[in-house]
Amino acid sequence: MFFFFMMVFLVTLFFLIPLCFMKKFWLFQWFFFILSFLFMMNFSFNFMFLNISYWMGLDLMSFVLILLSFWICSLMILASEKLFKLNNYYNLFMCFLLILMISLYMTFSSLNLFIFYLFFEISIIPTVFLIIGWGYQPERIEAGTYLMFYTLLMSLPMMILLFYLYENFFTLDILSMNFYLNHSMMFLCMNLVFFVKMPMFFIHLWLPKAHVEAPVSGSMILAGIMLKLGGYGLLRLMKLFLLMNLNLWILNISLLGGLIIALICLRQSDMKSLIAYSSVSHMGLVLSGIMTLNNWGFWGSLVMMLAHGLCSSGLFCLANIGYERLGSRSLYLNKGLMNLLPNLSLWWFLLCSSNMAAPPSLNLMGEIMLINSIVSYSWISVILLSLVSFFSAIYSLFLYSYSQHGSFNSSIFSFFQGFNREYLLLLLHWMPLNVLFLKGEYLALWI
Repeated sequence: MFFFFMMVFLVTLFFLIPLCFMKKFWLFQWFFFILSFLFMMNFSFNFMFLNISYWMGLDLMSFVLILLSFWICSLMILASEKLFKLNNYYNLFMCFLLILMISLYMTFSSLNLFIFYLFFEISIIPTVFLIIGWGYQPERIEAGTYLMFYTLLMSLPMMILLFYLYENFFTLDILSMNFYLNHSMMFLCMNLVFFVKMPMFFIHLWLPKAHVEAPVSGSMILAGIMLKLGGYGLLRLMKLFLLMNLNLWILNISLLGGLIIALICLRQSDMKSLIAYSSVSHMGLVLSGIMTLNNWGFWGSLVMMLAHGLCSSGLFCLANIGYERLGSRSLYLNKGLMNLLPNLSLWWFLLCSSNMAAPPSLNLMGEIMLINSIVSYSWISVILLSLVSFFSAIYSLFLYSYSQHGSFNSSIFSFFQGFNREYLLLLLHWMPLNVLFLKGEYLALWI
């Protein structure tokens, strides 16, 4: 019965493939939203695994991240109506989207490490095709290559370690792993691919490039889901490395990197680049929380990943709305938008305030948990933490004030106001982000 539920969703996703070629953009999107709500109906109310089978199962963490995947994929279709209007290979676009959703569903629900690894790698392929196929600038080829090579190069050691584990411990089942790996080389082999995906400072260079060159849908899936794959892998597998002493190094690099990236954000002129760099800063906090190996850190990491997925994706949608009208993402040209699009100015304010962890957003809840965990791990890190929080507020304010205030660009000749579709898209990002804190206890039950 339980396995039946998991397979029904998987088979339903496969049955949507013919729908890609029926030229019914709205029907495909409607199906995705319905699937999101149907999946939500089976909510896991405690820490135990449910719908468990030989190699698939859900606990609260898997459930929340699959639900986020369904939600972001639905919103990607809503944000990409321009492809439909321009007839820009949108059937192929929907097909890649479906393959991506299937691979993410399998990644988050698999209990076997090799199947997890397999679909983890498969999810890169449709993402690269989205960037190269529907990106805006010629540099998108380079961005896709960066993404592929960073991930593939770092994932090879993990595959070798998986073979080693199976040969020595005769299992790759996550639930059966009751041994410890206390060698630093094993730690790096297993986790380097997750550090790249997060991305950790020093190995984050693929992310700003990929974000800037990707279409709006590519940026949404990268910020919303792909960065969470790294966090999910670490949260699942850090129990194997409880005896390690590398955590403090990684925590320091992440916090210092978060501060440096926050300063880099302050000198960006490209709106998408600024939002992409802010993702690195936020995920640095998440990685620091995971490295503390305590409950607060694990809970806060999950909350922060969920909050960042919704908030960052919404900001990329806003940047794209401006880009579709002005033909530029430069902050020097996207000025004084409050004079031209006063309605959208409210959404800029709401999402920028969520990005700086203002109440009542999930970002604030996540940051409070993470600050608790990191300060309890090492009290001296409070200096770096306070600086990261301060500068993240500064660059969010910088993005809002520079884009909305001042005199607008005199070269703007023709202009059109926001569509209902765009307001709905922004509402569906903002609403869960600022309402979920009311049931925040469920996000702390999975451990």
